[in-house]
Amino acid sequence: MNIGFACLIGYFLGSLPFAVIISRVFGLADPRSFGSGNPGATNVLRSGNKWAALLTLLGDAGKGWLAIFIAAKLGAGETAIAAAGLAAFLGHVFPATLGFKGGKGVATALGVLLGFSLALGGWVAAVWVLVATVTRYSSLAALTAAASAPFIAMLSHERIEVVLAVALMSVVLIYRHRLNIQKLRAGTESRLGEKRISQLPEDSADN
Repeated sequence: MNIGFACLIGYFLGSLPFAVIISRVFGLADPRSFGSGNPGATNVLRSGNKWAALLTLLGDAGKGWLAIFIAAKLGAGETAIAAAGLAAFLGHVFPATLGFKGGKGVATALGVLLGFSLALGGWVAAVWVLVATVTRYSSLAALTAAASAPFIAMLSHERIEVVLAVALMSVVLIYRHRLNIQKLRAGTESRLGEKRISQLPEDSADN
C-alpha cells in the first residue's frame, strides 16, 4: 500500500460525521445547530442524550484507530500507517462531508494514538483525565494532553514517523482550541458539568 492510498482510506474514515449520523438516528437536532455548533461528542451531550454522546465519542475515536488497523492489515509500511492515522484526524477536523468544518479532533486523535500504541494512547489519556479532574476544564485538559503527546511519544521510543504525525496532530488540535485559550485567559471558559448553552460557534472544547 502506498502513502497516497493510505491517506485516502484514513481521510474517508475520518470524514464520517458520527455526531451528525448518530443524532439523526436518535431523532436529535443537528449538533451544528446548537451549543458550540461543533459536530463532536461534547456538543451532542448538550442535547441531553448521554447514549448518543457516548456512541459519538466511540465512533470518533474508533475511526482513528480503524484507519491504522486497516492500513496495517493491508500491508502498509510504517510511514503509510502513520500517514493514515494523521489523515483520519484531519478528515475529522476538516471533513469534505461537512464543508470542511468538523470537530476539534480530541476523540479521533486519541483513537489514532491508541492505534499507534496502547501505551502511548493510555498515557496521553491519563494526562487528560488528571488535568480534567483537577481543573474541571475540558479544554485545558485537551490542550495539556496535546502539548504533552509528542514528548510522550519520544519518551516511549515511538518510530520517527509516529512522533511526527503526533506532533502535527498536536499543532492542529491546539490551533482548533485557540478560542478556548482566549476564554481560559479571560476566566470565562465553562467547566465540566456546567450547563451553559451558547449559540456562538466554537465556545467549548468539543471533540
